[in-house]
Amino acid sequence: MWLGVLAVIWLVVVATGVWQLMAYENTPGTGASAPRRWPAQSRLMPADNRPTLVLLAHPQCPCTRASMAELAEILARAERRPKTYVLFLRPAGFADGWEKTDLWRSAAALPDVTLVRDDGGEEARRFGAETSGQTLLYDTRGVLVFSGGITGARGHVGDNAGQAALVDLLSRGGSDHPDTTVFGCPLFAQGT
Repeated sequence: MWLGVLAVIWLVVVATGVWQLMAYENTPGTGASAPRRWPAQSRLMPADNRPTLVLLAHPQCPCTRASMAELAEILARAERRPKTYVLFLRPAGFADGWEKTDLWRSAAALPDVTLVRDDGGEEARRFGAETSGQTLLYDTRGVLVFSGGITGARGHVGDNAGQAALVDLLSRGGSDHPDTTVFGCPLFAQGT
């Protein structure tokens, strides 16, 4: 009898843990309140002859590994390669090099990607980003045409609406999903 009670308790604990993990993986972060036009005060220069893609990343976020893999897939499949920036947050007060993690090295290995250390999150704020993995695509006129995430859940690689939208925009010039949910760690601590 005790064995049966322990088995039921064990099953309840396991089921609760699995449910909490799935709930976390599928809970989106806060989407960007991105400006509709390229922010004039940005130190980044948009391209005028091709779209410009910006991915904002927290260098310590394990979920962002999937975003880097999806970015590589998007760049490989897109017929028109965008000018691409990956911005890595370095909060104020953190040592130089804190941002140079395996995510930095993964982004550096991508073709034609410019890595930017975002000291204090100034650029992330200019682009209205709050969640690691937030991806923005601006057209040649500096108009926002996509804002969202490029993974289907936290840390999950595979086909998803954000990836499909960017490939469509970069290959065919349009998409049915110009906004998607972003999954990742917060870029900023609450209240900052």
